[in-house]
Amino acid sequence: MNLVAAPARLSTAEADFDQKFQQRLHWSAEQDAAIEERVAAILADVRARGDAAVLEYTARFDGVQAASMGALQLKADELAAAFDGLPAEQRQALQAAAGRIRRFHEWQKTQGGETAMYRDEDGTLLGQKVTPLDRVGIYVPGGKAAYPSSVLMNAIPAHVAGVREIIMVVPTPARRDGSSKDSKGDKNPLVLAAAHVAGVTRAFTVGGAQAVAALAYGTAAIPKVDKITGPGNAYVASAKKRVFGTVGIDMIAGPSEILVLADGSTPPDWVAMDLFSQAEHDELAQAILLCPDADYIEQVQAAMNRLLPTLARAPIIAASLAGRGALIHTRSMEEACTLANRIAPEHLEIASRTPQRWEPLLRHAGAIFLGAYTSESLGDYCAGPNHVLPTSGTARFSSPLSVYDFQKRSSLIEVSEAGAQQIGRIASVLAHGEGLQAHARAAELRLKP
Repeated sequence: MNLVAAPARLSTAEADFDQKFQQRLHWSAEQDAAIEERVAAILADVRARGDAAVLEYTARFDGVQAASMGALQLKADELAAAFDGLPAEQRQALQAAAGRIRRFHEWQKTQGGETAMYRDEDGTLLGQKVTPLDRVGIYVPGGKAAYPSSVLMNAIPAHVAGVREIIMVVPTPARRDGSSKDSKGDKNPLVLAAAHVAGVTRAFTVGGAQAVAALAYGTAAIPKVDKITGPGNAYVASAKKRVFGTVGIDMIAGPSEILVLADGSTPPDWVAMDLFSQAEHDELAQAILLCPDADYIEQVQAAMNRLLPTLARAPIIAASLAGRGALIHTRSMEEACTLANRIAPEHLEIASRTPQRWEPLLRHAGAIFLGAYTSESLGDYCAGPNHVLPTSGTARFSSPLSVYDFQKRSSLIEVSEAGAQQIGRIASVLAHGEGLQAHARAAELRLKP
């Protein structure tokens, strides 16, 4: 098979650039109506029949036969054994990544994630009380790929926030040829070991819409949670949308994205591979280069042509680049920054000797990676900040997963006697203006004659 790296070649100087640019950004987020209908039926069934429905759907969709939910639970000793059984290099990498992620989120907690209060000039106390959620559910994709990094990125900030129970669900589908060694399906030891390192409280080998339903509504075996975080397939995304309100959710993840702003100073091989790093996720992933240097764009293209055949996931990369990738020649780095804000990408790399020059111009991105040595892949695994990021332009109004997602805030108000005289009169006037007499009287009763 002759695979080629063929992203769209665009220039902001072209008269029809804006039209071509918008076409390249667009992707259809509409869910198949049949999926929505099936998900609704699964959610209703799990809500009505609990564990029995979860067992049936796990057998149907994952090919995993289990007599009870107990057979699908991953006990703490099994998670610890998975960790102990890893090669030393993998154990050390997991611990090092977890340590970096934990340190960042502990620092993040201090930047507005703590209870605080003050008293104003009349002695009135005002502030916020920050408390963790009681119980959260984290969804970890399984099946075609395994993501121990997703375990760390979801469980560790929850742990740092003070969440008492972290319930993990992960599908472990049986091989369709019947060669699975375990009745629970194929379990990835790195995922289990990551759950051990990250401090997961309980874990179950269930996935799909039925897992989301079990977390949202609760069953005899799987406790009801307060919030569900973590990515999944179309069934998981649809289920999360439907249970929102019953529980909280983090976000609805779209295809992965990377945008590279390059001034021509970074080795083109590095940029080519960074673009590949997101394109290899799936055919709908998006990789875009913005650069004012036309010769450098040609160098990146040549590097892509040379490097693509060396990668195992070359067919996926090629399809992603052909369908949604782009190498865009801009008039300047300033214009490139303007376009970047329009895109609001999940991952934004500034491949420049002077990234601090351009960073102030960038307002919308899930994560910004500064300088040639900061590959996006480092953020995926072990840099420290969370890799669960807003996609599909939602970085215009949304933020990365953080400690704050696992906390809630209560306002603290303690009005002094002196303070009641001042603000009580203000409240009285406004309450009468709204026609709410009892509101006004409640404030007026506390006023001194």
